Amino acid sequence: MNPLELAGAEPGPAFTVTLDGREIEALPGRTVAAALWAAGVTSWRSTRDSGRPRGVFCGIGVCFDCLVTVNGRPNQRACLVPLEPGDAIRTQDGTGHDVGRGQEGTGHDD
Repeated sequence: MNPLELAGAEPGPAFTVTLDGREIEALPGRTVAAALWAAGVTSWRSTRDSGRPRGVFCGIGVCFDCLVTVNGRPNQRACLVPLEPGDAIRTQDGTGHDVGRGQEGTGHDD
């Protein structure tokens, strides 16, 4: 059974956000992580030293594995950040300072 039916939930209308320029549909009240999971995305960060993929691990903001850049702000915990219509989410490499990713860097290198 669909969890929305089970709970009798009637979320507001869906809206669009982007992940690295790709449009993703989100429902009101969802966090970045929930919307990415619902879109089939399970990894959106790579570790600084080895480049290993990361996504949600704890889901409560303790572990920092789910870091993303939201609206130009790096190192946001995807499991805690609620989405707003039009939010621009970017995957993160290493420290999240986006050097070489089309954004102005902060002078930090991996």
